[in-house]
Amino acid sequence: MIRTALSLLRPKQWVKNVVVFAALIFSKEFFVPGQLLFALGAFCAFCLTASAVYIINDIFDAEADRAHPEKRHRPIASEAITRKNALILLAALLLIDGLLLSFMHGMLIFLVVAYFLMNLAYSFKLKEIVLLDVFVIAAGFMLRVLGGAYAIGVQVSSWIVLCSMFISLFLGFAKRRAELVNFIMSKTEPPRRVLRLYRVDFLDQMLTITGAGTVISYALYTVAPRTTQVFGTDDLIYTTIFVLYGVFRYLYLIHASKQVENPTDALISDVPILANGTIWILACIYLIYFHGKTPLFP
Repeated sequence: MIRTALSLLRPKQWVKNVVVFAALIFSKEFFVPGQLLFALGAFCAFCLTASAVYIINDIFDAEADRAHPEKRHRPIASEAITRKNALILLAALLLIDGLLLSFMHGMLIFLVVAYFLMNLAYSFKLKEIVLLDVFVIAAGFMLRVLGGAYAIGVQVSSWIVLCSMFISLFLGFAKRRAELVNFIMSKTEPPRRVLRLYRVDFLDQMLTITGAGTVISYALYTVAPRTTQVFGTDDLIYTTIFVLYGVFRYLYLIHASKQVENPTDALISDVPILANGTIWILACIYLIYFHGKTPLFP
């Protein structure tokens, strides 16, 4: 039962909430203990809220999920857990989430509530509207980034928000493409109407645009006057190579693997992407906090 309940919460999806820490790293507050604690609180709040949304979504999508080759194994669709028990777990999550947010910045509370309501609207209606379904996913990432900034009381760069929008659109269109290709290959009709409105060639064009937008917006951020002034270095531009590789590697997976139907699985199971992401984060910390120098080798 515990394992089933954890599966219902989809803890693997919590990796999406790491964007909450973007403001912490790029505001030079990463090594401030109090700020790290507030950022962790925001991360937990978004994780609890996301899990609550997943439960609601699974309850109302149970019938459609049973027609999906992978989603039919979800706890509610497979009847491994009853709707009554799922609702009890949902109530517990919302209670804990509310208690946690009571100690946080008022604007963060507003953003988390907005994130929750937006995802409810997505579950009930917006996910059936072509293009808007992916843009809602992107908006969720931007709310997380802004939430991380308000949690620690700093101003987030508009370039970071823009880059978050492009990368989330990129992942969203990749997910739609993988879903559509899987149904085409299996010669079955997609259970969701919105998938019938997409075409593979159109999604490939969207991936090209959003992938390019991700790289360009990040590169412009690294050379922006305010960025170089705050960080005291213009060497951050060299970390663009890691962003380029990440986008190219993901495009490769899109065309060579089925795992991108769930972007989270691809991001946490593909070794090259994991290694690239780790090196990118370490490089950013090194350049932002040590200006390309270390105490031992000034």
